[in-house]
Amino acid sequence: MSDFVCLDPVRKALLDDLDEGFAELFSAHRGLVFSTALRMSGRWADAEDLTAETFLRAYRALAGYDRERIAALQPRPWVLTILMNIWRNCARAKSRKPPPDLREEPVESVDPHEGVEEAAVRRETGEELSELLGLLPAEQRAAVVLRHVVDLPVSEIATVLQIPQGTVKSHVSRGLRRLRTLGGTR
Repeated sequence: MSDFVCLDPVRKALLDDLDEGFAELFSAHRGLVFSTALRMSGRWADAEDLTAETFLRAYRALAGYDRERIAALQPRPWVLTILMNIWRNCARAKSRKPPPDLREEPVESVDPHEGVEEAAVRRETGEELSELLGLLPAEQRAAVVLRHVVDLPVSEIATVLQIPQGTVKSHVSRGLRRLRTLGGTR
């Protein structure tokens, strides 16, 4: 076990006990995964589904990993990679289906402790940002969200998206430029 002394708490917990370690992984990264999923999908319900599916697949994958693979795991980019793969697959599948009837849209969750004015500003800003992000090409949207919403370093974004760091920088730069243009025309 001395080889695993310098591990972060999530990896250490996963090595000690998979179920308790998974609870630690979930606790440490659920907010990150959900906020990323929300910005990528633009809908609360979709973000909840993406988050649940991400952690389900993560647990199934971990169950098949040996100790060395878990010890080498970088949890944050790993769960975000799973999320991005699920999101891409869902986006591909949705592009093949007709759009849903908007009358059947579920009502979004409300925080009972948030003031009315705060909720209105948050919702308006969030809807505008989601709408603008939705206009970006998928690769630019992913890079911008991971860099400026999730605040990942370029090296981790490259790992998550499985592209070179220079390409990440290019996608972020082009995405931000396009967001400025789109935001200025409104």
